[in-house]
Amino acid sequence: LEVWERATTSLANFSFVPVRPSRPSSRGSPGRRMGILKSGKVVIVLGGRFAGRKGVVVKTYDDGTPDRKFGHAIVAGIDRYPRKVTRSMSREKVAKRSKMKPFLKYINYSHLMPTRYVVDLDLKKIIDDGLKQDMRVDAKKAIKKVLEERYLTQTTVKKEKKATGVSYFYKKMAF
Repeated sequence: LEVWERATTSLANFSFVPVRPSRPSSRGSPGRRMGILKSGKVVIVLGGRFAGRKGVVVKTYDDGTPDRKFGHAIVAGIDRYPRKVTRSMSREKVAKRSKMKPFLKYINYSHLMPTRYVVDLDLKKIIDDGLKQDMRVDAKKAIKKVLEERYLTQTTVKKEKKATGVSYFYKKMAF
């Protein structure tokens, strides 16, 4: 009984003040860089309308820009993937099933997951620094043309590493 009284009196005098442990935050720090993301790298978009879609990094902005003060990249990718093609299909059917819908977007680094694959698509010439709304329609059409042309000629890739990247890029993710 005496032990119980001592324990309750010592607990009555105790005041609990939660202390949050201090740890260095990597969010928003100017020293944070995404060195993995280079032009031509295949990435998976993690957030937003195009979540789960694959894209190719066209240009990176590690330090941000005056209107976007965070590290981001211009990503061109596939919104609607090409459908399955078999050997017995006619050329017209293959051409129709090989159509795809591209997307072009500024995306924050935190919403991108880099993969180990690299693709050699020449998209930098199509997309200028100023990605204005009126220029986007023409840029998307040009990207669509490049993506569909490359999809149909993906067997003529010189390097094996780039060939695996291209075949991975054009496959829809299964989830």
